[in-house]
Amino acid sequence: MGGLSVGIMSASQGEYSTAQLALDITQGARVATSSYPHAQPPQLSIALSGAGGTVDGWQAARRRAQDAPQLLRPGLLASEIPGGAGYVGIGGAADVDGAVAADRGGHIAAVSLGSAATLLARVATLRRGERLVIADLPGGSGGRSDLRALSEGRSAGELLVVVQSFAGERGELLWTAAGGLAGGGGRELSSQSTDQRGLIAAFDLAPTILEHLGASVPADVRGKPIETDGALHSASLRALMARLHVIAGRRLKALGFLLAAWVLLLTLAAPWARTRAWSMRVGALGVLWTPLAVLIPAALEPSAPVEYATIVLACLLLGAITDALIPWPRAVLAPAIVSIVALSADALAGTQLLMRSLIGPDPILGARFYGIGNELKSGLAVLALAAVASALYPSVRGARAALAMAGAGTILAVVEGSARIGAGVGGVILVSFGFAVATVMVAPGTLNRKRALIVLVSPIVALAGLAAIDLATAHGSGHFTGSILHARSPGDVRDIIVRRYGAAWRELRNEAMPVATGLTLACGLLALRRRTRVLAAVGADPAWLAALAGGLAASVVGALVEDSGPVLLVVGAFALGCVLAYLWGRPRTA
Repeated sequence: MGGLSVGIMSASQGEYSTAQLALDITQGARVATSSYPHAQPPQLSIALSGAGGTVDGWQAARRRAQDAPQLLRPGLLASEIPGGAGYVGIGGAADVDGAVAADRGGHIAAVSLGSAATLLARVATLRRGERLVIADLPGGSGGRSDLRALSEGRSAGELLVVVQSFAGERGELLWTAAGGLAGGGGRELSSQSTDQRGLIAAFDLAPTILEHLGASVPADVRGKPIETDGALHSASLRALMARLHVIAGRRLKALGFLLAAWVLLLTLAAPWARTRAWSMRVGALGVLWTPLAVLIPAALEPSAPVEYATIVLACLLLGAITDALIPWPRAVLAPAIVSIVALSADALAGTQLLMRSLIGPDPILGARFYGIGNELKSGLAVLALAAVASALYPSVRGARAALAMAGAGTILAVVEGSARIGAGVGGVILVSFGFAVATVMVAPGTLNRKRALIVLVSPIVALAGLAAIDLATAHGSGHFTGSILHARSPGDVRDIIVRRYGAAWRELRNEAMPVATGLTLACGLLALRRRTRVLAAVGADPAWLAALAGGLAASVVGALVEDSGPVLLVVGAFALGCVLAYLWGRPRTA
């Protein structure tokens, strides 16, 4: 089977089920399972009808798709192929995969059920009459033998796609192989949907098949054709699969260990005022170094205890070194500049460290595969605002301070919005709004309606710039142009909005998030009301006041425009708290 290229397929967005995977493949698009009126799809099975068959439960699946906040059309794949598709299965076994061969009406042009021993012969028979054949291979050595025979017997111009079935609760990622793609075999799979080497998505299968057969790809298909990308490294792919499965379970634990280490440091230093201030600065800086520190275990892929220890030691060590080398309050500059440069370099070089890290986009969720994840966008905005304030300290309101804020905001907006780096529409909006607030606050003169209008218009200007960057650097395939500028109707834009706010509302109701959101808003309002006391360490410096207001504004707007909703608010406020803790740890010599 050396002629096949191999990759990892994101099989679901949300809870995995084989029926939902089949529907996503045949419609070439998907949404989170929680976005449907019923998370679980109806049971699907094949009922024979003459030489073909129909899918029981199909009409219920279509009604469920119509109620989802996006245009989904189950059966789109087979309907675009003249004569439809065929299905070859094993009698008495689960036949839900046959739904991939169904057209819009739930009809399958040809169905062949029989024993596993006759499967290859029946596949050959259907291949003579159907342009697309879906087959269920047996498990174990028999399935491997059949797959080897299909691969070796495939003609040069024939497309063969293999998806490993999965019976369990952790089927979000599945092994996939393909032969007949441009570039030849023995390579890793990729697509523009994931923009990651070795990773594709289930809804990429439909456009791949239709394009290979010379059929038109409907606009309702959201996936992108599968491509080959680089030589196949089986060990690297297996390591990636294993890594993606552990990221979600380690995120909060790693943060908990880091905060516990900071608390321990503060406790040990409590009797001595000077040491207490030092521990406050080092711990705060250590947390701000997290975007860089998590890249270390992402490269090493260690066990959970080693990863936690690596992150804690790296953060506190970097915090101590930064505090020793850079005078207060300018030390914030180091984690801001180095982290943004490191994340940009990782994206441009394709090293995939952010994707494998604990604060990356987490592809196993199936919603985002590349760029800067929602959890990091508001935190980076706060970090960059604090860096500008620390560079300007002691500051005065004037054109110099305003240009510094506006320039830094522009750079960060490009980083978070560029399809090659951040790929985040919401990131551009929250960064432009937050930095616009900070810019007008440090600009000379008084706040007036004109400046308020500038703040409100800044996200629109930034989005126009993002569209230009997408068109120039990603040939129109960027996240923004792909979802907004290529929308076919106002209904498509409405679907995007409904999907985002539906996801944000579900996040707001998730576990302890309502309490965390309420506390965050209360603390933010209290900090603004008592800003003189909060910023007493820097004498209510104008630039630091602007950074505080801009950081809160960016976090609030991020919660309103991103599908993670309140997560961006809580993360942004937490980052602001760390920045303030660093300021409150002012050394006596400062």
